[in-house]
Formats: sequence, structure tokens, C-alpha cells
Amino acid sequence: MNETLMTSNWWFSWLVLPFLIFIARLSDVTLGTIRLIFVSRRMKVLAPVVGFFEVLIWLIAIGQILQHLANPLCYIAYAGGFAAGNYIGILLTEKMSLGMVVIRIITEKDASPLVEKMRSRQFGVTVVDGRGAQGKVQVIFTVVKHSHIEEVEQMIHQFNPKAFYSIDEIGDVERGIFPVEKTRWNVEWLRTLRPFRKGK
Repeated sequence: MNETLMTSNWWFSWLVLPFLIFIARLSDVTLGTIRLIFVSRRMKVLAPVVGFFEVLIWLIAIGQILQHLANPLCYIAYAGGFAAGNYIGILLTEKMSLGMVVIRIITEKDASPLVEKMRSRQFGVTVVDGRGAQGKVQVIFTVVKHSHIEEVEQMIHQFNPKAFYSIDEIGDVERGIFPVEKTRWNVEWLRTLRPFRKGK
């Protein structure tokens, strides 16, 4: 009886518990990453709700660590869950495609082919003539959803692989020109979040 109990305790302390700590830490860090996105998007309802569960899960994980300070696997599981949570959180935010970015493109070449291609995809584009260190340049501005960043980058690389461009997060956008969503999932997801967005 005692031997069975010891074996059971060994399995729990050295396998089950570290695994549970890993999952808990992965979950709370993932939620933390998503919460930061919600905060930056001013989603005043979703951000606190996600934050509540984030802290609750963290307290459970850290509580188990404090109760098993002599178990080094718990520390490894805690650190591993933190690392994995960051990775999963970034993947999820990319899949969710929340928010908008402004892409600035600076090129010495005539930007007409690139502008025409972007407009054919219904991207709103603004072109400004400028002067750089080596002479005349054209500066192109476009505001796109996160889900369209890769598509715009491919257009830029096809047009001019040496073109300079930067991508910055932005807050609220009104009256822009954007492509029609290709997938129903993205449309339904954005509709779900619409009541929580500022000014909606």
C-alpha cells in the first residue's frame, strides 16, 4: 500500500505536476499577449475579461511552484510554458488579424506599376513626390489590415526588391478603402468584436 502511494506521488510530482504547470503558464502568457492586443485596440470589455483569466491561471501556476520548491522540473516547466506561451500568443494574434497598419514605401523607381497593382486589389493608396539623399523619390502610403501585410510585401518585392518600406501599428481608422474579405471566418470574427471596438 505504501509502495503504491509512493509511486503515485512520484508520478504526480515529477510528471503530472510539471506538465500542468507548463500548460498553465502557456495559457496565461498566451492570454497576456492577446490582452495587450485588445488593450492597444481599446477593447474595453474584452481586455479586462482576458486579464482576469490570465492572472487567475498565473496564480494557480505560481502557487504550485511555491508548494514544490524542491522539484527542479517545475521550474523548467514554468520557464518552458512562458516561452511557448509567447510563441503561441504571437501566432494567435496573427491568425486573428486584429487591427490596422500603415505601410510606407519609398522608391526611386516610377511607382505607377506598383500603385496600379495595389489599387486593382482595392487597397487605398496615396502617392507623394519627395526628395531623398540621392535625388527624387516617390513615397507611397497605404493602410491595410494585418491579414494583408504579407500580400502587400509580396507586391513590393516583385516591384522593387530594394525598395525601402516600413510598417507601423495604428489605432482607429475611418472611411478607408480596403479589399473585400476573402474568407467568411474573418468577416464573422470582426463582426463578433465590433460591439467592443471604440466608436462602434
